[in-house]
Amino acid sequence: MSVHSILIVEDEPLIAMMIEDFLDVLGKAVAGTADTVEAALAVIAGGGVEAAILDVNLRGGEKSFPIADVLAQKGIPFVFATGGSHDTVAEEYRDRPTLPKPFTMDGVAKALDALG
Repeated sequence: MSVHSILIVEDEPLIAMMIEDFLDVLGKAVAGTADTVEAALAVIAGGGVEAAILDVNLRGGEKSFPIADVLAQKGIPFVFATGGSHDTVAEEYRDRPTLPKPFTMDGVAKALDALG
Protein backbone atom coordinates (compact mmCIF):
# COMPACT_ATOMS: atom_id res chain seq x y z
CA MET A 1 0.00 0.00 0.00
CA SER A 2 1.39 3.35 -0.97
CA VAL A 3 0.19 6.38 0.98
CA HIS A 4 -0.30 9.64 -0.84
CA SER A 5 -2.38 12.00 1.29
CA ILE A 6 -0.61 12.86 4.53
CA LEU A 7 -1.66 14.82 7.60
CA ILE A 8 1.12 16.89 9.19
CA VAL A 9 0.79 17.59 12.90
CA GLU A 10 3.53 20.06 13.82
CA ASP A 11 3.40 23.14 16.06
CA GLU A 12 6.31 24.98 14.40
CA PRO A 13 5.01 26.62 11.19
CA LEU A 14 8.41 26.71 9.45
CA ILE A 15 8.97 23.02 10.13
CA ALA A 16 5.46 22.19 8.90
CA MET A 17 6.15 24.13 5.68
CA MET A 18 9.47 22.31 5.23
CA ILE A 19 7.71 18.93 5.58
CA GLU A 20 5.08 20.09 3.07
CA ASP A 21 7.88 20.92 0.62
CA PHE A 22 9.50 17.51 1.17
CA LEU A 23 6.16 15.75 0.58
CA ASP A 24 5.63 17.75 -2.62
CA VAL A 25 9.05 16.69 -3.94
CA LEU A 26 8.30 13.09 -2.94
CA GLY A 27 5.04 13.19 -4.94
CA LYS A 28 2.78 13.13 -1.88
CA ALA A 29 -0.22 15.33 -1.13
CA VAL A 30 -0.83 17.14 2.13
CA ALA A 31 -4.20 16.11 3.58
CA GLY A 32 -3.93 18.98 6.04
CA THR A 33 -1.75 20.53 8.68
CA ALA A 34 -2.58 20.98 12.34
CA ASP A 35 -0.77 22.36 15.36
CA THR A 36 -3.14 21.08 18.06
CA VAL A 37 -4.86 17.79 18.89
CA GLU A 38 -8.27 19.39 18.29
CA ALA A 39 -7.33 20.71 14.84
CA ALA A 40 -5.81 17.36 13.81
CA LEU A 41 -8.89 15.42 14.90
CA ALA A 42 -11.04 17.79 12.81
CA VAL A 43 -8.91 17.10 9.71
CA ILE A 44 -9.14 13.33 10.31
CA ALA A 45 -12.92 13.55 10.78
CA GLY A 46 -13.12 15.33 7.42
CA GLY A 47 -11.65 12.28 5.70
CA GLY A 48 -8.99 11.87 3.03
CA VAL A 49 -6.11 11.18 5.43
CA GLU A 50 -4.08 8.14 4.32
CA ALA A 51 -1.18 8.61 6.75
CA ALA A 52 0.16 11.11 9.27
CA ILE A 53 3.38 12.58 10.60
CA LEU A 54 2.84 13.43 14.27
CA ASP A 55 5.12 15.68 16.27
CA VAL A 56 5.12 14.07 19.74
CA ASN A 57 5.26 17.34 21.70
CA LEU A 58 2.89 20.13 20.73
CA ARG A 59 2.42 23.63 22.19
CA GLY A 60 1.31 24.03 25.76
CA GLY A 61 2.61 20.62 26.77
CA GLU A 62 0.04 18.87 24.59
CA LYS A 63 1.03 15.40 23.32
CA SER A 64 -0.11 13.94 20.00
CA PHE A 65 -1.09 10.54 21.46
CA PRO A 66 -4.88 11.20 21.31
CA ILE A 67 -4.42 11.72 17.56
CA ALA A 68 -2.48 8.45 17.35
CA ASP A 69 -5.33 6.69 19.18
CA VAL A 70 -7.88 7.83 16.57
CA LEU A 71 -5.59 7.00 13.65
CA ALA A 72 -4.92 3.52 15.08
CA GLN A 73 -8.66 2.91 15.52
CA LYS A 74 -9.22 3.88 11.87
CA GLY A 75 -6.28 1.79 10.63
CA ILE A 76 -4.46 4.86 9.31
CA PRO A 77 -0.65 4.50 9.52
CA PHE A 78 1.43 7.18 11.18
CA VAL A 79 4.97 8.05 12.15
CA PHE A 80 6.09 10.03 15.20
CA ALA A 81 8.43 12.97 14.71
CA THR A 82 10.59 13.68 17.73
CA GLY A 83 13.65 15.65 18.66
CA GLY A 84 14.04 13.42 21.70
CA SER A 85 14.73 9.74 22.02
CA HIS A 86 12.28 7.00 21.11
CA ASP A 87 11.49 6.90 24.85
CA THR A 88 9.38 10.06 24.43
CA VAL A 89 6.87 7.93 22.50
CA ALA A 90 4.10 6.35 24.60
CA GLU A 91 4.74 2.69 25.41
CA GLU A 92 1.87 1.39 23.26
CA TYR A 93 3.29 3.13 20.17
CA ARG A 94 6.98 2.29 20.45
CA ASP A 95 6.60 -0.21 17.60
CA ARG A 96 5.66 2.63 15.24
CA PRO A 97 8.27 4.26 12.99
CA THR A 98 9.87 7.48 14.21
CA LEU A 99 11.23 10.40 12.25
CA PRO A 100 14.14 12.01 14.10
CA LYS A 101 14.65 15.77 14.09
CA PRO A 102 16.23 17.62 12.43
CA PHE A 103 14.29 16.44 9.39
CA THR A 104 15.89 15.59 6.09
CA MET A 105 14.24 14.71 2.80
CA ASP A 106 15.80 11.25 3.05
CA GLY A 107 14.52 10.82 6.61
CA VAL A 108 10.97 11.74 5.61
CA ALA A 109 11.12 9.39 2.60
CA LYS A 110 12.36 6.49 4.77
CA ALA A 111 9.71 7.13 7.43
CA LEU A 112 6.95 7.09 4.81
CA ASP A 113 8.39 3.94 3.23
CA ALA A 114 8.23 2.28 6.65
CA LEU A 115 4.46 2.83 6.64
CA GLY A 116 4.04 0.56 3.65
